[in-house]
Amino acid sequence: MIPGPRDLWFLPLGGTGEIGMNLNLYGHDGSWLMVDCGVTFERSPGARQARVEMPDPAFAVANRARLAGIVATHAHEDHLGALPWLWPLLRSPLYTTPFTAAVLRRKCEGREAEVPAPLNVVAPGDRRQLGPFTVQWLPMTHSTPETCALHITCPAGSVLHTADWKIDPAPVVGPAFDAAPFAALGDGRLDAVVCDSTNALRPGRSPSEGELAQGLGAALAAQRGRVVVACFASNVARLHTLLAAGRAAGRYAGLLGRSLRTMADCARACGYLAAGDRLAPSSHLGYLPPREVLAIATGSQGEAGAALDRLARDDHPDLSLEPGDCVLFSARTIPGNEAAVARLRQRFGERGITVLHADDDRGPPLHASGHPCSDELADLYRWLRPRLAVPVHGEPPHLAANAATARAAGVRLALTGANGDLFHLAPEPGVRRRAVPTGRWTPAVDGTLQTVSP
Repeated sequence: MIPGPRDLWFLPLGGTGEIGMNLNLYGHDGSWLMVDCGVTFERSPGARQARVEMPDPAFAVANRARLAGIVATHAHEDHLGALPWLWPLLRSPLYTTPFTAAVLRRKCEGREAEVPAPLNVVAPGDRRQLGPFTVQWLPMTHSTPETCALHITCPAGSVLHTADWKIDPAPVVGPAFDAAPFAALGDGRLDAVVCDSTNALRPGRSPSEGELAQGLGAALAAQRGRVVVACFASNVARLHTLLAAGRAAGRYAGLLGRSLRTMADCARACGYLAAGDRLAPSSHLGYLPPREVLAIATGSQGEAGAALDRLARDDHPDLSLEPGDCVLFSARTIPGNEAAVARLRQRFGERGITVLHADDDRGPPLHASGHPCSDELADLYRWLRPRLAVPVHGEPPHLAANAATARAAGVRLALTGANGDLFHLAPEPGVRRRAVPTGRWTPAVDGTLQTVSP
């Protein structure tokens, strides 16, 4: 299956019909361009430890001689986490922004994996020629720095791949969302938009990260004991917000969890943590008066062995919680993790520890999603005015809601599908179902990769 000179194809191998594990291919004139290469985490019934899974790359590996390059849009696990395992099978040049490159190098070092080479670092706004594809990196606001949409053009047509995004006028880290580049694309002939669907079922707009500071500050100010805040390690903006709220509340902030420390190190190296954003060593938190402790921890999804899990079992080496302390979840529960999170909450509650969770929607906001709700999706479609919308990054109900929003915003055609479906973006829109077999791989105990599902 080889695209011709008049073809512009889109082929998802992961992340369409599901949330996570994104791996996408664009095809034109005998060449393929890969966008993202991520993982997901699956918890089997009764298992304490979630299993890392990634897309079966068999089609991409079979066509690696035709692979013009790999682009990682940002530093989240579901967009770059599979690269330490899969890049040695692909051996294609990788392109990404400085912060994402720093995170990827650390991930490879931690797993003693080969760092992709050449690792080409680009700046938001840059334009590069990758085989027959011209790729421009367009800045988006999201919960991790330097997230970019990709404007991909070739002689057959053009497509905007949004990656993860939201419209945030006050993102805390990085510049505010700028609609002008997207409105400019709408003045031309944009064949398709391949768009994030994570929050398509939610009406309205996602709160700004800047708005969240007030809610988190109020929650911290109301507590008299130790406070532990659980959030996603990659959310550098949230780290900024928490450090500012901690300073205002007179608390010393420390990080619990290796992935959080890694992200903080990368953020500092790339200039996203200021010199004034000082962190207390985690080993000091247990000696401070309870009223002065702010611990920022990994494990918001109930992951076994994460810092929050160890605090719930009271076997963390640096900190022990007591009645009157507070655990605050500054992250919503990802579907599939409800039981694990409920167990955590129960353990803390049984010990007299207050639990505040963003899912409860009581009081001031404790979390701001990094993904667009329906009004933001509608805005983007009205600016871009594409001929075709292809919703991705969501389960079937999310994809259907995104497609309905696109049609209501004036997009003539919206096509939904699943991993392995081949979408014809140009010259004529269409979709060939189950064009390529897909499945999942997982690392075995010896570090090799094995099939999870066909």
